[in-house]
Amino acid sequence: MNHTPHISIVDDDTSCRMALASLVRSLGYEPCLFSCAEDFLKSTEINDTDCLISDVQMPGMDGLELQRILAQEGRAIPIIFITAYPKDSVRVRAVAAGAVCFLAKPYNAQTIIDCIERIVLKS
Repeated sequence: MNHTPHISIVDDDTSCRMALASLVRSLGYEPCLFSCAEDFLKSTEINDTDCLISDVQMPGMDGLELQRILAQEGRAIPIIFITAYPKDSVRVRAVAAGAVCFLAKPYNAQTIIDCIERIVLKS
């Protein structure tokens, strides 16, 4: 029985979430959408997530806090961060904490596909 990878997308920007979902679906993966980090943490989908794509800056909990909580709970979910505010200090913190990719918006579709594939093919 083949497992279809689940890619959770956490972004407060609806258009960005929908565009990423379409891209993920086109790759043959199952997108799971969340408008905030808190909803993702409360969801049952957290247990089935093979890859997480998260915005960095969001109202409420930001992406780095989400990353910290996941690590604190012992959840080793590979994370791809996307951000409209690509500060080098934030990138360094995210990558040091285990982020697989850190991409600036607008990102190149092939770059995010490469990041997703690198994660999914390792699983």
